[in-house]
Amino acid sequence: MKTKTLRPDKVNVVTLGCSKNLVDSENIMTQLKANDYDVKHDSNEAANIVIVNTCGFIDLAKEESINTILDYADRKTRGEIDRLYVTGCLSQRYKDNLEQAIPEVDDYFGTMELPGLLSRLEADYQHDLIGERFITTPEHYAYLKISEGCNRTCSFCAIPLMRGDHVSRPIEELVRQAEHFARTGVKELMLIAQELTYYGLDLYKRRMLPTLLEALAAVDGIEWIRLHYAYPSKFPREIFEVMAAQPKVCNYLDIPLQHGSDAVLQRMRRQVTRRDTTELIRYAREAVPGIAIRTTFLVGYPGETEAEFEEMCDFVREMRFERLGVFQYSHEEDTRAYEVEDDVPAEVKARRASQLMEIQQEISYELNQARVGEITRVLIDRKDGENYVGRTQYDSPDVDNEVHIDAGTAYLRTGDMVTARIVSATEYDLIAELVAG
Repeated sequence: MKTKTLRPDKVNVVTLGCSKNLVDSENIMTQLKANDYDVKHDSNEAANIVIVNTCGFIDLAKEESINTILDYADRKTRGEIDRLYVTGCLSQRYKDNLEQAIPEVDDYFGTMELPGLLSRLEADYQHDLIGERFITTPEHYAYLKISEGCNRTCSFCAIPLMRGDHVSRPIEELVRQAEHFARTGVKELMLIAQELTYYGLDLYKRRMLPTLLEALAAVDGIEWIRLHYAYPSKFPREIFEVMAAQPKVCNYLDIPLQHGSDAVLQRMRRQVTRRDTTELIRYAREAVPGIAIRTTFLVGYPGETEAEFEEMCDFVREMRFERLGVFQYSHEEDTRAYEVEDDVPAEVKARRASQLMEIQQEISYELNQARVGEITRVLIDRKDGENYVGRTQYDSPDVDNEVHIDAGTAYLRTGDMVTARIVSATEYDLIAELVAG
């Protein structure tokens, strides 16, 4: 039997899934650092304590989470680590099953059980750190989670099962955190939530995202504010007024639409029609000329016919979204959609996903070609080989266009905001040159 290690405790926090999970990991790390723990994120350095923050959104994410837990459980058995803890969405949803299947884990915690996790590590939960957070992203941008949970009733989605009902964070708390970020060099805030537009209804009895945007825009040092994960039903159009009037609010909106067929939208319980969505997107483009709309669609929902899929394809061709991603439907236990047969074969889902992305690839190429000659601000994210790589206000990290600038033409630093002219483009990348001044 392995004896207890005498080396100082080092913790490796491993994050799986979306940016909302990343924020949760950053909160864990902030609390542990305040308790004098040596903490790393997704590190290859030796650590005797590992915390795996899991995702349970769809089958592929669950599989990745389980495989990661098994890998670290095996390392624990071999004596390479002393303690293993699991938290996050998968643990919230399947704790009992996981405890039986992988008993090597020292303890499992749900999405809202940070104090319990800290207690197991003999660390105190420090409330005065709520307005502060250690970030794992490059120091010039950070994710700001403005709420937790979701009150929507989409039939395919398991998020409410894992994250609970919608709970907004107070405006003053979010402003305090933004001010902390600005002091540490953050220039771009990416607002995230399960559902942005619901923000404030629980605390203030009305939708308060426009008010929050104004408050955050007043924070010195913050230059870009980006909106992720809005919902089209009952969308507060005042957001576009703030976006048009406030230079700090990027002309960018991530609004997952899921489908373009009314019949499928109804089965999905999306509470919106194709006509509603079309009117909203057109209004956005009129109110904020040049706005970049990012969306995602879901193929292979139970009962989706070829005709309904073609309706979605036609919708994408009609709306010409600037950014688009595709998910294949995953049959999730305890959702309303789980009550019906998952009757679209896997190969059909894959074909439809590929076909939809081919349509979008052509649209993306045409839209990017139309930007050649444009002069725009670029936020530099990194140096990659012989190029600096950055983004415009129309692009979010990891999922959207990147701007490549020849590193031989100037010396730039990560986090610099520069002016550049787009000189050529592909489907997903822009090539640019610096413009003096």
